[in-house]
Amino acid sequence: MRPALPPFESLPGAAGSPVILHVPHSAREIPAEVRAGIVLGDEALERELDHIVDAHTAELAQAASELSGVTPWRFVNRLSRLVVDPERFPDEREEMRAVGMGAVYTRTTHREPLRPSDTDPEPLLARYFRPYADAMTEAVAERLAVAGRAVIIDVHSYPTVALPYELHGDGPRPPVCLGTDSFHTPGKLLDAAREALAGCGQIGLDSPFGGAYVPLEFYGRDSRVSALMVEIRRDTYMSEPGGPAGPGLRRLAHALAALVDAVTG
Repeated sequence: MRPALPPFESLPGAAGSPVILHVPHSAREIPAEVRAGIVLGDEALERELDHIVDAHTAELAQAASELSGVTPWRFVNRLSRLVVDPERFPDEREEMRAVGMGAVYTRTTHREPLRPSDTDPEPLLARYFRPYADAMTEAVAERLAVAGRAVIIDVHSYPTVALPYELHGDGPRPPVCLGTDSFHTPGKLLDAAREALAGCGQIGLDSPFGGAYVPLEFYGRDSRVSALMVEIRRDTYMSEPGGPAGPGLRRLAHALAALVDAVTG
């Protein structure tokens, strides 16, 4: 029996770095006790993971950190977002609840049943969601205490063709989408991202996905915490769905490292 993975890892960077590369959706691992509550058969579950996982983004963040002049911190989810999605609001503020994809999913990317519709989310929130949120809050608080600011760069990917679950899938799908927050994404951070990622193709804003992750303790309250979501269209670096990475991954790693260096200061 292989040892259980930790639910998440906070990987240290340079002591004075304000940057946290956050990788929430790269994993496929589902603990056995969580798998028992999912109604999909094994083959269907693997297909769903192919669609929902931001494949190779943990490797992208690792490569970028190794290429950076000042090593950023990394916070990596080691469990699938089908366990819990740590970036969703855990309450009625979450718009994705409308398609059964709040913090605990009950529907798949194709709007088919994933769990029974009457599933109580509380056990999964207590076991996985809140400890993740607490640890990420602690990681940001530590950067504030040491560096005086925190810059969260969320590393994601998305499919070339919209999936049925997407609420805003009819908008542009550029090679790079930057997700922003009106409070936590300053113009200087956005400009730095546009410059660093310019060689990766056309850059769009908040389409097909918008927003940027900030732990709720700081959200809308502390301007020392800045955040940007970097969404990469999957055909630019991998075979879809769920296939191997290609040479585009290394190009992206250099671009992401340039962004890290630009905002480290």
